[in-house]
Amino acid sequence: MEAIAYGGPITSPPRTVRLVDFVIPVLNEENSLERCVTTLSAFLSASFPYPWRITVVDNGSTDRTWEIAQKLAESADTVHAIRLDRPGKGAAVRTAWLSSPADILAYMDVDLSTGLSAILPLVASLASGHSDISVGTRLSSGSRIRRSVKREVISRAWHWFLRRTVGLNSTDTTCGFKAVWAESVRPLLEKVNDDGWFFDTELILLAEYHGLRVTEVPVDWVEDADSRVRIGRTALADLLGLARVIRVVSAGEPIVRRIDLRWYALIGAISTVAHLGLYLWLRTMWPVALANLGALAIVGMCNTEAHRRWTFNQHPHVRLHLRALLVTAIGYTTSTLALVATAPFGLDPVALIAASALTMVLRLALLNRWVFTGAPREGGHGHRHDLAR
Repeated sequence: MEAIAYGGPITSPPRTVRLVDFVIPVLNEENSLERCVTTLSAFLSASFPYPWRITVVDNGSTDRTWEIAQKLAESADTVHAIRLDRPGKGAAVRTAWLSSPADILAYMDVDLSTGLSAILPLVASLASGHSDISVGTRLSSGSRIRRSVKREVISRAWHWFLRRTVGLNSTDTTCGFKAVWAESVRPLLEKVNDDGWFFDTELILLAEYHGLRVTEVPVDWVEDADSRVRIGRTALADLLGLARVIRVVSAGEPIVRRIDLRWYALIGAISTVAHLGLYLWLRTMWPVALANLGALAIVGMCNTEAHRRWTFNQHPHVRLHLRALLVTAIGYTTSTLALVATAPFGLDPVALIAASALTMVLRLALLNRWVFTGAPREGGHGHRHDLAR
């Protein structure tokens, strides 16, 4: 099982590990919690070489989960329980990690989908000084996984999107199996704002941005048939979270290279107005989805060509328009969903503008990282402004 490291050079000597804290966030898990803690405790007692404890974080359960967590904590010195009054996996993990006395902080899902044999490699890369964050990956050639085709496709598409938009190195930010060196990561936790499922991705994005060393460990993983993750809602929250992170860090990070943002904003504003006008006209003849497709097809081609000439100042190439077409498809999906939901109430113009604003930052990142990747033309309009200005 070979780990893959990203980030700076390996400069730290082996570290002294006095305690490893395994955090398990739970919400209405009365049927799974005791089995999880018992199984994990037995495994750690039998084969784990470092002092350890398990911290159960109940984040807003309404069943017997908190009662069970308290009983487990009372019955063993190695089990600790924390109660939060609100849901959110990210809030649970961050609260436990910030309050823990441990040198290594880990977390895993209560369903134990990840094989426990990966625990020692996960922790060893931190204890050896090899990395600051160690994450399990289901998308490595050394991983053995069993899950539905739908979730496999969605996961790979999401991480392809992250690599293309923000240049992420890590291959699997969403696996619920991570460990961090507390001293290195605690200052970073104060900057992670998401309380939900995007917490993992935001942590890894900021870790790479700040130069922390991230190691990936291939894992064995079996999909939980009782998963509570709602794909549609989670995907929207992830896109909103990604837009927020890009906006916050782009001034100091080459997530978006130096481009003329005045042109990007001007072209975007004109395109939005043109899109709205064409849509309203076509809407008198066609249904919502088709009217939006026709308007966006025309505006999208003009938008791409305008960005090529003035925002990114690049030579013409058919590849640019083909890739930009896929970027436009993302905007079409977002805007059509918004239009279908609001058109019966006469709010489709507002929805279209809101959808354009929502995808603006993500579109910029995709155009920059994937579409317009070549060198600028010589003798073009020239001026490229630093995003920090």
